[in-house]
Formats: sequence, structure tokens, C-alpha cells
Amino acid sequence: MLRFILRRILAAIPNLAGVLIITFLLARALPGDPATYLAGPSASLDAIEQIRQNLGLDKPLIEQFILYVSDMCRGDWGTSWATGLPVTEEIFTRLPASLELTFAGLFFAVAVALPMGILSATRPGSIIDHICRIISTLGVSLPTFFTGLLLVFIFYYLLGWAPAPMGRLPLTAIEPDAVTGFFLIDTLLAGDFETFRAAVMQITLPALTLGIFALAPLARMTRAAMLQVLSADFIRTARASNLPRWKIIFVYALRNAANPLFTTLGMVFSFTLGANVLVEKVFSWPGIGSFALEALLTSDYAAVQGFVLTMGILYVFVNLITDLLQVLNDPRIRMNI
Repeated sequence: MLRFILRRILAAIPNLAGVLIITFLLARALPGDPATYLAGPSASLDAIEQIRQNLGLDKPLIEQFILYVSDMCRGDWGTSWATGLPVTEEIFTRLPASLELTFAGLFFAVAVALPMGILSATRPGSIIDHICRIISTLGVSLPTFFTGLLLVFIFYYLLGWAPAPMGRLPLTAIEPDAVTGFFLIDTLLAGDFETFRAAVMQITLPALTLGIFALAPLARMTRAAMLQVLSADFIRTARASNLPRWKIIFVYALRNAANPLFTTLGMVFSFTLGANVLVEKVFSWPGIGSFALEALLTSDYAAVQGFVLTMGILYVFVNLITDLLQVLNDPRIRMNI
């Protein structure tokens, strides 16, 4: 198992190197001049040129890249020109907010998509099957920012059930002591149930927005995988043996259909992290998505590169977890490692 993990990590190194190179080049292809932004609208050309020299932007591109990689190897991801703080500090401060929102959205998506896909597979062609497919189509068709704005309009503006979309906590609440960085967990650890309730209320609408986006591919893959397994010979044998229906579906069929579901869940997790950028902007969520969007608008090279590299590392980590789940679930894969 350890050899398998090491092979996966070594195979991911070229991918991360490619992400590093492409991100570096694309960041410098962004429109706008960060030196002009930092100098201000009334700055002279000499002042702008001086800032460019201080930032190292006057050097050849290959020299900038070599300096960037050497700093990366030392753990220095640069300093955000917009905030004046190290990029690593910005990312580690904001990443828990994005991960908490992503996990909450995926929890909702899995809780709805799994039974929906199973119902569709066990009753193909029925009214339930058609309803599930319509819901899946709507979920994948609606843009996340439109879904978020629609939920805000209905539940905050019209009904008044949800709080104002203004971050992770109301303005009157006090942030809990940072233990995990996840407010839902930290408030429970502190025994502050009032703040926990406020955090749940704040995260509900953005989590629903991401969950609706992630629901469609999970429901479709669950249906397809279950349909394939339910038509297998060993399922017919189990039915002929008069085994309970729930045992056939949840013990035999679902476990054999789990591997493609694990793969889809890993892909959906990565897509959901990317969708965070718009959702965080709609709900004023202080995650790395909103940080990256602000960095793009200001041509903040170090922040953009740090964000994309973080996403690449998370993607590699999620793929590794997905592979491990498949190995643990299927003994046939373990035999071939």
C-alpha cells in the first residue's frame, strides 16, 4: 500500500510542474500592469518604472521564473501586492472557509444524489426516474451564480428565512478560537451553540448552491452504475436465492457500484472548489475563491499563482484519496498493486 501511495505521489510531480509553468506564463499574460495599479492613477512614469524594478518585473521572463521556482522550493510563495501579506498566510487563512463550504455542499449533494440515483436505477422508466432526471438536468444547467442569487432572492428577500449573505457569521457574532478553521466544528468544540446555529444559518444557502451544482453528475453516475450492476449475473443469483431486497441493493449492488462513484465524487470535489469562486463572491464568503478573483482583477501575480498551485495540490490529494478508497473497496484492485 505504501508503495502504491509513493507511486501516485511521484506520478503527480510532473503534473504539478506543468501547472507551475502554465500558471506562471498565464499570470503574466493577464491584461493590466500591477506596477501601474500599485503606483496609483496619478503616478509618474518614473515612479511606475521604479515599482517595476522593485517587483522584479523588469527582468527577463526566464530569470523571473527561475527566481520564482527557487523561492517556491524554500517555501516562499511571494507576497500579495494587493494586501501586502505573504501569499501562504492569505491562503492558509482563507482555505478553511472554502473547504468548509465545499464539504457542506458535497454532503448535501451526496445525501440527495445517492438515494435519487438508487431510486432511478431500481425503477427505470417510472415517474420517479423521470423526476430524478429532470432535477439532475436542471442542476447541471443552472449556473452557480444564478442559483445563488435565486436562493438569496427567495429565502432572504421574499421569505426572510435566511440571514443576509454577508460571510461566515453575522456581524454581531464573535468568531470562535481557531482550532480547525471550520466554524461549525470550532463552535461545537467551544460549546458555543448560539454561534454554531448562526454559522449553520450562514452556510446553508451557499452550501445549497454548490450542492445543487454537484448533485447532477453524482445522481447520473449513481443511476448508471447501479443499472449496470443490477443486471449482473450475481444479482440475479441473489434474487433467485430469495435474499432481502434491501440487502441486494445496499450490500451487493451498491458496493460493486461504488468505485465509479468514488471517481465521480473526486472529480466533483475539484469542480466544486473551482465553482467556489463565483459562489463566494455572491455570498461574500471569505475563501480562497474570492481572494483569487480579486487577485485577477489587480493582476496580482503571486496570489494567482499561489491559488492555482493550491488547487493543483488539492486535486492531487483528492485523486490519491479516491484511489485509496477504490483499493480498500475492491479486493481485485489490491491484488494487482
